[in-house]
Amino acid sequence: MKITHVTTRVLRTPADNPLVVGLPAPTDTREFVTLELGTDQGLVGLGLTFFGGALTPALKAAVDALARLVVGDDPTQVEAVGAKLRRAASSSGPGGIFSLALSAIDIACWDIRGKAVGQSVCALLGGLRDRVPTYASGALMRPHPVDYLAKAGPRLRDMGFRQMKMQCGSEPTVAASVERVRVVREAVGPDVDLMCDINQLWSVNHAIGVGRRIEPYHLYWLEDPVAHDDYAGLARVADALTTPIAAGEYHYGIVPFRHLLEARSIDIVMIDLLRVGGITQWMKVAGMAEAFNLPVVSHLVPEMHVHLVAAIPNGLTVEYMPWTLRLFEETPALEGGELVVPRKPGLGLAFDQAALKRYQVG
Repeated sequence: MKITHVTTRVLRTPADNPLVVGLPAPTDTREFVTLELGTDQGLVGLGLTFFGGALTPALKAAVDALARLVVGDDPTQVEAVGAKLRRAASSSGPGGIFSLALSAIDIACWDIRGKAVGQSVCALLGGLRDRVPTYASGALMRPHPVDYLAKAGPRLRDMGFRQMKMQCGSEPTVAASVERVRVVREAVGPDVDLMCDINQLWSVNHAIGVGRRIEPYHLYWLEDPVAHDDYAGLARVADALTTPIAAGEYHYGIVPFRHLLEARSIDIVMIDLLRVGGITQWMKVAGMAEAFNLPVVSHLVPEMHVHLVAAIPNGLTVEYMPWTLRLFEETPALEGGELVVPRKPGLGLAFDQAALKRYQVG
């Protein structure tokens, strides 16, 4: 099998979240770069990447340039494709635009691999489970007032979610941070797994101080409490608290995860499919985490991550951040707080042609 043609697009969608109800709709947008790799056997693999901002045209150009380099190559040879693109990119990697562009191509290759043999990507990777827990994300955000959170948390629980994530970090006082967590915990009850994302906003000492005060509310994890590359600082926080520390979404490639693991910086390994370099690299990090007896969780793109988390023995839960769901004709079913792995070959996804037409830029 050979790659014969490449199609890329930039899509610009509203920056809304269907899990947010009763608040004014945002006025900003999100931008995505989509990829379709065609083959001489008629199979087409789908890929996706994004980071938004002014460099989206540069990201599309990178996806275009790298994908065209593998025209004529066998898409099922994912390591060979990756090695070729790393050589071609020379010293531009492994972070930033290169990794994001590589991810789209690697994802598309895995989609083709599954379609070629009539198996889902999850089955190709091990096929441990046919469904995985998922948590509601993006509905309890930092700008949302506390009284809104008190109503939104129970609404998510009534939708079937047994896990959900809130944000903290910008409160003016320690007491305000503690109160925010208290309100949500008491609103959703003790049986819901509640996570809290800080997005690197705290210092090490502040994270330890607030973290100790919110321990009575039994967070499932505290996410990115300090700078993502402060491995020693994260380790201090993780050692000081009984609450598990999760991090990893800000890292590109596989090497930073070795530093996180060797420094015992985290208790839960969060891998971003697009930043790590695609499915091939994602699985390598998951294997490293398993060797350290640590669970793995995903970041964004639930319709793809469901295959990966379901395939591995240390897969814990999938982030249900519904930013990309509108781009596809059909997405994994959400049943009782779990995502069901698609049975269709490959990723089991097809771009919604109406969405492509509606949201395409240029």
